[in-house]
Amino acid sequence: MFRRYFLTSLLAICLSTIAWCNFTPPAGAMGGKLPAMNQPAPEFRLPTNTGTGRVALADYAGKWVVLYFYPKDFTSGCTLEARRFQQDINKYQQRQTEIVGVSADSIDSHAEFCDSEGLKFPLLADTDGKVSKSYGSWMGIYSMRHSFIIDPQGVLRATFTDVNPTAHSREVLTELDRLQSAKI
Repeated sequence: MFRRYFLTSLLAICLSTIAWCNFTPPAGAMGGKLPAMNQPAPEFRLPTNTGTGRVALADYAGKWVVLYFYPKDFTSGCTLEARRFQQDINKYQQRQTEIVGVSADSIDSHAEFCDSEGLKFPLLADTDGKVSKSYGSWMGIYSMRHSFIIDPQGVLRATFTDVNPTAHSREVLTELDRLQSAKI
């Protein structure tokens, strides 16, 4: 019993340290299989901090979606990544694109995080990791730092697994421009 508790605690400490240091393991290493490109994106319906109850992929039909997974509210890398998306929110709106964040944190944590950072996009609470798993972005107790671009028909068009929180929003905007100009 003690050994199991010790190993579980050690794993939690290691994963917390990994998230804190902004480390993103290689795709598939721990997160599982990523969803197939140019196929329908995995459906989701999760609670949100926005007061709308639950948010589903179907709610965004007809719009582009940037679905980004991140380890934990209030950590340095996750805060930086969220701030960059917020700084660029007008650019996403000009491209008819919604930003949606997902982590294993509670809706209360998300609400506090959005309030403290002035975030104007929804954060979804994937507390059991089911949606993160369906996107190949689950590390056991945290979501991995992965992002996906989903087109207005719900088709997965881009995947980002080697995410640098500082430059990520800019990279996503560049890919979004490429995809939208290709008239997929």
